[in-house]
Amino acid sequence: MAKRKIVWSSKAKFDLLKILEYFYIRNGSKTYSVKLNSKIRRAVRLLSNHPFLGLQSDVENVRVLVEGDYVIFYQVDKETISITTIWDCRQNPDNLTTPK
Repeated sequence: MAKRKIVWSSKAKFDLLKILEYFYIRNGSKTYSVKLNSKIRRAVRLLSNHPFLGLQSDVENVRVLVEGDYVIFYQVDKETISITTIWDCRQNPDNLTTPK
């Protein structure tokens, strides 16, 4: 099976940035943010070879990969994995907008 290219949506990039920024401000150090960024990106890289690693969501063609307290929403196409959003599960679920 060929590797699929990982493509990050602007929303997913923004979500990850906000999560990392939150911990940087809260902790007064970027150490935890760097570790968390590595952990999330490592999980996303696994999708390149194993695109169906995550669970099917309620939304057609949208899968979810759980990494710690975070859910990575993504879509699988023939040649790409599109990361649509990253959600911190400790937030109010009413604030989650469904990726399309």
